[in-house]
Amino acid sequence: MPNPRETRSRFRLPTGWLFISPWLLGLLLLFAYPFVASLYWSFCRYDLLSPPEWIGTEHYRRIAAELWQGDGFGKALWNTLYYAALSVPLSIITAVLLAIMLSWRIRGQAIFRTLFFLPSIIPLVASSILWLWLLDPQSGLVNHLLGWLHIPPQLWFQGVQQAAHPATFLEFGSKDALVLMSVWGVGNFMLIYLAALGDIPPQLYEAAALDGAGRVRQFWHITLPMLSPLILFNLMLGLIKSFQAFTQVYLVSEGTGQPVGSTLLLSLHLFLAAFQDLEMGYTSAMAWLLFVVLAVATALLLRSSRHWVHYRTSLGG
Repeated sequence: MPNPRETRSRFRLPTGWLFISPWLLGLLLLFAYPFVASLYWSFCRYDLLSPPEWIGTEHYRRIAAELWQGDGFGKALWNTLYYAALSVPLSIITAVLLAIMLSWRIRGQAIFRTLFFLPSIIPLVASSILWLWLLDPQSGLVNHLLGWLHIPPQLWFQGVQQAAHPATFLEFGSKDALVLMSVWGVGNFMLIYLAALGDIPPQLYEAAALDGAGRVRQFWHITLPMLSPLILFNLMLGLIKSFQAFTQVYLVSEGTGQPVGSTLLLSLHLFLAAFQDLEMGYTSAMAWLLFVVLAVATALLLRSSRHWVHYRTSLGG
């Protein structure tokens, strides 16, 4: 006589596979196949109009040459690293400071929180157009503010042929403008830190105050360590997002990476190579290198986290 438990177990197994089959199909068709196919295409000459032609490591040799010469992939990688190195730390620092200030009990606290969170819910297209107005060389608000500080007006995203400054200075101005745009939308990070600040036990601050610790020491030895797991999370998330930044870069440069290629980030370079030049093999090789770079950076961050991330344990357990 069959065991009822074994019968139910045999029935549950195919039923479970049936229920997760839509997810499995999506995983195989929308992730696994493109993932493997792009690796194969990275070793082929492929223009979407004809079958892939195997050419070995030619695309990777081309990328290595561009890295050495500082153009193409090399220039896009430098621009992306510059953008990530400034935007990610500045966004985290700004979000933490805003969260601390907005945690103070003052009149109109809810209004201030809403105003600082508002930029993060504005669509990227709308915010990019807004920043194009703010950074307009002739009538932009930012240049007016710089004028009050006796700083010469900047051309920001304008073409290099109209520049009154050297091209190298204009390059820095363009990338700095992208960094400014990214820091403006830190409301989502700020909200996460704000919730974490409310979860820090007040007994820690009371004990530190009894021991004579001031506000600064409390911040360095209590607030930052308690926020360190979230800082690690936002650091990894911000790094990945900075390497994937596309919409605002495409809009402010009109899809060209100008002026003088200063806004040509890796995401835009991949897009132009794939859909303008139809070099899908070359694009796939760049995408795989980008994947490896992000994987290595994430692994290094996780490995270093054991030295500076402090996970909370229960008090008085």
